Amino acid sequence: MLARDVTLYVLARLGLVAVVMGALMLVKVPLLPALAVGVVVALPASLFIFKGLRQRVAVGLGEHQAARKAERDKLRSELRGDEGPLTRA
Repeated sequence: MLARDVTLYVLARLGLVAVVMGALMLVKVPLLPALAVGVVVALPASLFIFKGLRQRVAVGLGEHQAARKAERDKLRSELRGDEGPLTRA
């Protein structure tokens, strides 16, 4: 779920850059300046346009980090011999 949301968010931001760049190129702005302006304009615009998606990604990353921390803490306690299946052998 998290990987899909992150991928969707990245593609949405790149799409926004492409849309801004394409609009500028339609009015005869050269490629590199259009790309630079597209990146600069898309950054703050994506914060507002993709707010819900950005929040979903942030929540997913927080959950993933919490799960990894719990797993790491469990492994460390097992390696110390505090608890877990390694001490029941």
